[in-house]
Amino acid sequence: MKKSSFFALVFGTVSGVLFALGMCMALLPEWNAFTEGVIMGAAGIVLGAITALIWCKMENKKLPKMNGKNVFRILYAVVAVLVLGTGMCMCLVWEQIIWGTLIGLLGIIMLIALIPMIKGIK
Repeated sequence: MKKSSFFALVFGTVSGVLFALGMCMALLPEWNAFTEGVIMGAAGIVLGAITALIWCKMENKKLPKMNGKNVFRILYAVVAVLVLGTGMCMCLVWEQIIWGTLIGLLGIIMLIALIPMIKGIK
């Protein structure tokens, strides 16, 4: 494994955990830590962006250009993650197991569809 891949793996995981924990802190009223959760979630987003920048520098790659195609991919990914999260909430919080499973599965399929959308089919 290359240094750049290991760096991206470790720091990407840490940033994801920070973001997820921050969102839990902010959105679960039982934890009573909304402000701290927003700060921790924002720190996770910033660390993720810094990780991507450093990884591109280590790999001698340019940053992706912000054209219409990439903006659409980003928006599609955000919607897919929200669909998956809604399905999880339906199962775990609202106790609607069947509908939550179906909507969560739709979110997973949408996320898997990102692979051919980005890499293409050859």
